[in-house]
Amino acid sequence: MFQIRVHGRGGQGVVTATEMLSVAAFEEGRHAQAFPSFGSERTGAPVVAFCRLDDKEIRLREPIMEPDALIIQDPTLLHQIDVFSGLKPDGYVLLNSAHSFEQIGLGDLVKQHGHSKMSTLPATELGLKHVGRPIPNVPLIAGFAALSGMFKLESVVKAINEKFSGKVAAGNIAAATEAYELVKQQMEDRANA
Repeated sequence: MFQIRVHGRGGQGVVTATEMLSVAAFEEGRHAQAFPSFGSERTGAPVVAFCRLDDKEIRLREPIMEPDALIIQDPTLLHQIDVFSGLKPDGYVLLNSAHSFEQIGLGDLVKQHGHSKMSTLPATELGLKHVGRPIPNVPLIAGFAALSGMFKLESVVKAINEKFSGKVAAGNIAAATEAYELVKQQMEDRANA
């Protein structure tokens, strides 16, 4: 079983992100489960949501305490809560930021986990550019697909089309495509360095 924990703030599409991850997994023939955990439900409050993926039926229902992957939609949470709590030693980390891990003071985390499973992505900027709103969830889903290799971009696009329509779907597909390509390029650049 592969477990993903998504951290963000109310209004950033954290719950939608896990739902779309589960749809993308389902598109590729996997079993998936997505569910949120709310404290305060107001806009801007910290929110966490979970997604489990497996090749067989998932019966587990509790929150994910030891994730295989973290997607952090809001970098301000790095100074508020321990988003890295329980992350497995070989875990993936995708952070919404235009800066590198080293630039934001997380160089030790990179040394500990290795660059091959970690990436930053300016997802908020991609949301603004393509959808006109600072919502980072869809670019981060596509970025995670590129980072992990667990989903094809086509599966993410199908999940987008199930959730959105018209201009919103088209904008999100453009944001997802650019995010996917940016993370792929980062990985290629690291491999060639």
